[in-house]
Amino acid sequence: MSSASKDPKGKKWIGFRFAISGLIEMIRKERNLKIHLGASVMVVLSGVYFSVSAMEWAILFLTIALVTSLEVMNSVVERVMDFIHPAYHDRVKVIKDAAAGAVLIAAIFAVLIAIVIFVPKL
Repeated sequence: MSSASKDPKGKKWIGFRFAISGLIEMIRKERNLKIHLGASVMVVLSGVYFSVSAMEWAILFLTIALVTSLEVMNSVVERVMDFIHPAYHDRVKVIKDAAAGAVLIAAIFAVLIAIVIFVPKL
């Protein structure tokens, strides 16, 4: 039996509390994450309005999760790089730009997925 299952105080849930705390911090301070979350709400509302299928919901939710997760990771990369090297540096710029590029790729494909799912319903 693991030590986490023996813990009566619920310490096994501490990782969830840290994760929630980190997400709240990201939502409060990262403008682009707020934009992505707003777009996600619009996608969900559109899905309800257009009565998308279960498969379409799965694709939409996976896409939302991918873009949102990448945006959080991009913010983490930016913060780590700023912590490691606060002054401008060409290599740091490349790292931060590449992380932002990963979000851009996912966001572009998210728009394409939305077009494929929603345009035929118009």
